[in-house]
Amino acid sequence: MAQERIVPEFDSSSVKMSREEGLRLYEDMVLGRVFEDKCAEMYYRGKMFGFVHLYNGQEAVASGVIKSMRQDEDFVCSTYRDHVHALSAGVPAREVMAELFGKATGCSKGRGGSMHMFSAEHKLLGGYAFVAEGIPVATGAAFQSKYRRETMGDESADQVTACFFGDGACNNGQFFECLNMAALWKLPVLYVVENNKWAIGMAHDRATSVPEIYKKAHAFGMHGVEVDGMDVLAVREVAKEAIARARAGEGPTVIEALTYRFRGHSLADPDELRSKDEKEFWFPRDPIKRFAGYLTSKELATEAQLKDIDRKIQALVDDAVKFALESPEPDPSELYKYVFVDD
Repeated sequence: MAQERIVPEFDSSSVKMSREEGLRLYEDMVLGRVFEDKCAEMYYRGKMFGFVHLYNGQEAVASGVIKSMRQDEDFVCSTYRDHVHALSAGVPAREVMAELFGKATGCSKGRGGSMHMFSAEHKLLGGYAFVAEGIPVATGAAFQSKYRRETMGDESADQVTACFFGDGACNNGQFFECLNMAALWKLPVLYVVENNKWAIGMAHDRATSVPEIYKKAHAFGMHGVEVDGMDVLAVREVAKEAIARARAGEGPTVIEALTYRFRGHSLADPDELRSKDEKEFWFPRDPIKRFAGYLTSKELATEAQLKDIDRKIQALVDDAVKFALESPEPDPSELYKYVFVDD
């Protein structure tokens, strides 16, 4: 097996975390995992259709970044692997599940499906099927925040944008063009690279001349940092620093989170390309189990409390499925609605 690239272990001794915040992070990560497992079940039972890309294993990245932001104020921009970003941003599980079922009660009114979650209310700028498609959108959102604040004099416009994308997107032109603009204009944006080692079936190391993506930020005079994407505490600390810098007008950050998806690229992928040795290296680094161990060792939670959260989330997800199944299909008479601006 090739040498696995991991960052130095994060020293959690300096972390300041309340019991409430710890349980909130744990609950968010468990929600992401249980929700995605239920999606797999529904897909394989023939209840859900189309392409479905699951997030299992990467929960520490979504929770660590998004839960460090201001919910319903700061902006989040996702990819086609967007269910858990939506949940972390505050979109109700019922609305996300209904969208996956193509129902009118979904967050995109049943028009987006798995890859196009959107919620103006929760400042979720969308999931995007095209690789790197969300990077210019997020850059534009960051630009409008800065413009409103500095040019239009709106002191309340200090929102930060977090843009999530995978390692494969970092070979696309939009990545470099947007990094250049963001650095030039000191935009309040976090470019969060979820490096899970694989762009569908292409190994990251085979596709790029410089595998350390965070170093590419330095070419633009931008702050770049790598972080253990399987450790929510490490992600949270890096995110908090980057958010504070962005909000203070000190410009963007590239955060390369080294993570791993526990399932294939999508539910249609038999996952035969990744080696058994590679999986056996990454699977024990499960971010939820690691964080549960931290909470109990620091006496921020008991095993019983964590089990209660697990049961609560399972009931929440079961309710979301029931809601989605019982929700109405979009009315055919509204086929052209939302295509053009309403009068």
